[in-house]
Amino acid sequence: MSRSIFEQDTGKIAKSIRKISTQLSGCTLLISGGTGFIGSYILRTIAYLNKTTLPQACKVISIDNYLTSTKKENDDEFPKEEFTFLEHDIRQPLSLWEKIDFIIHAAGVASPIYYQKYPLETIETAIWGAKNLLELAKIKKSKSFLYFSSSEIYGDPDPSAVPTPETYRGNVSSIGDRACYDESKRLGETLCMTYFFLHKIPLKIVRPFNIFGPGMKANDYRVVPTFIYRALTDKYLPVHDKGNQTRTFCYITDAVTAFFQVLLSSKNGEVYNVGNDTNEINMMSLADTVSQLFKKRPVIKMIAYPNHYPSDEPRRRCPDLSKIKAEFGYTPEVNLSMGLKRTLTWYKSTYKL
Repeated sequence: MSRSIFEQDTGKIAKSIRKISTQLSGCTLLISGGTGFIGSYILRTIAYLNKTTLPQACKVISIDNYLTSTKKENDDEFPKEEFTFLEHDIRQPLSLWEKIDFIIHAAGVASPIYYQKYPLETIETAIWGAKNLLELAKIKKSKSFLYFSSSEIYGDPDPSAVPTPETYRGNVSSIGDRACYDESKRLGETLCMTYFFLHKIPLKIVRPFNIFGPGMKANDYRVVPTFIYRALTDKYLPVHDKGNQTRTFCYITDAVTAFFQVLLSSKNGEVYNVGNDTNEINMMSLADTVSQLFKKRPVIKMIAYPNHYPSDEPRRRCPDLSKIKAEFGYTPEVNLSMGLKRTLTWYKSTYKL
């Protein structure tokens, strides 16, 4: 069933980008963080395109150091003649003899629990990892470079800046508990734009807003996988503080479609929010929404923030998607309820619960 969900999802993405995906034909794409949640979806989409759409296969080089993921046990689902998996820490320089047409820097430590545990790795992956790949793009004269930033670069936005546009400069503490992630992504963007201006690297930046879906691990510690897995294991759903903090959630197929739209565009030196702007919901309501998916509804408990959870949590997070909608016709299609149901189906199948 989990394979079926992935096939359905990647088929949907591939159909959405069919016209522009021909640019990948006969090319080589390098992605850091290729075995992560989002990276794996990008790989599966290219594998689907290779089977169904592209005149010549797109070859993929996936790089990962497996700090917060495990070595893929299902690499055999990807043809070895088309997909290469390298165990490498992108904080270190990389030398490759192959041509590299497209580069995606998706490696990062995105879960608050993990970037509290690995603050230096978080900083250096965002910055040194970007620099190493930008240097590679310069040498290889790559056609496009996509940098994964984050909605966290906005910090805790002023209420007047919600929904938050790309032009908002942020409300971020440089010495706060989240700074290792927030500020490294901000500096990573600055580094990328510097390479764009100095070396004409065909650069694009995306700022994802709470992407979720099948493939998020039970120990990811972000709210959707936490709620679903705890509900499946008959545990209460923990809602921090009073549960008034809000987020919007974007299902993975909508997000990956947008990432390809940006990567394969000619609009260089641009930044785009990627997310869903229609479902802003507070955490208490999200817990209730998840609980309604179960016949035996789990208990919802309001708890204090645990000591290991970083403070300075943003009160609201909702993207202004005007720019990406206007330039690419991007429209999120999967609502929160359907996305949660699909994610739950994957969890039941994968964890045999």
